[in-house]
Amino acid sequence: MLDFEALARDRMERAFYDYYAGGAEDERTLAANRGAFAEVFLRPRVLVDVSRIDTRRTVLGTAVSMPILIAPTAFHRLAHPEGELATARAAGAARTLMVASTISTCTIEEIAQAATGPLWFQLYVYKDRGLARALIRRAEASGYRALCLTVDTPFLGSRERDVRNRFTLPPGILMRNFEAMGFDVSSLGDSFHSYVRRQLDSSLTWDAVEWLRGETKLPLILKGIIAAEDAARAVERGVDGIVVSNHGGRQLDGTEATIRALPRVVDEVRGRAEVFMDGGVRRGTDVVKALALGARAVLVGRPCLWGLAAAGEEGVARVLELLRQELMLAMALCGCPHVDAVDRSLIASD
Repeated sequence: MLDFEALARDRMERAFYDYYAGGAEDERTLAANRGAFAEVFLRPRVLVDVSRIDTRRTVLGTAVSMPILIAPTAFHRLAHPEGELATARAAGAARTLMVASTISTCTIEEIAQAATGPLWFQLYVYKDRGLARALIRRAEASGYRALCLTVDTPFLGSRERDVRNRFTLPPGILMRNFEAMGFDVSSLGDSFHSYVRRQLDSSLTWDAVEWLRGETKLPLILKGIIAAEDAARAVERGVDGIVVSNHGGRQLDGTEATIRALPRVVDEVRGRAEVFMDGGVRRGTDVVKALALGARAVLVGRPCLWGLAAAGEEGVARVLELLRQELMLAMALCGCPHVDAVDRSLIASD
């Protein structure tokens, strides 16, 4: 996986690479997401028939080939001219699921047309609720199977690499979902910072979850939960899924690593919703650790962007295949012939 990042760094403009790679402030949470996996140790079981390894799983009723999904990430055309279309095709070829971002550089409809696999749609709620409502209707009409509401971005984290680089979107790369709605994309500014400041509703409360429930029959997932108390409030409001996430270390620096927060959220939820996690997943052993601690599946973001920058659709496909192969090997060496055999007994306790 590190090889793909090195290739991406060589091939991308520095400001664009830093936009993908960077985190908030001192990037301690960015580093902690990855480093925390090294502090979780496995207890492999032996003399188990692992001649056949089955990585298949369902996520909110949708069958996928492996518990590895593509996380919502912005602006794929900074990495490759085909952008989210290439990513969607690679996800379909791998028979897994892609979560498409609201702030993609291809439209909801274009991504759906390119995809051969299932899609979820990542959503923000806006000061103008009509804007969110219109996006939901388009996602429903295009066949997206769930809404993934990001809840950790009332304001944008202080991403100092972007400030130093004076990061802006280059000519021709736009937030296409707004353009397709007849929205004046120039009013969004040329950066995500301008978009957040002008459009996202920083007064958002739990009432928004109930509002969304009234707007759609699609399954609802909340992305950006770390505290078990918030997980409890989410399931009380009937959400279908929770993504334990700190936005890849890009929002509040000093936030707990997601693999550490995961088991407390799982214990609080008690099976009332499916729990997913993202942040720092780079190896098949990371996936096994997350599954053992209760995740239904993991979402990966940056590795897919590195693959996209390195070799377009083929690069994303290769990243997913490497993760799948590593997952199969890790499961076999742990004595787990299928994903349902991966449980907390695999985790070494102090």
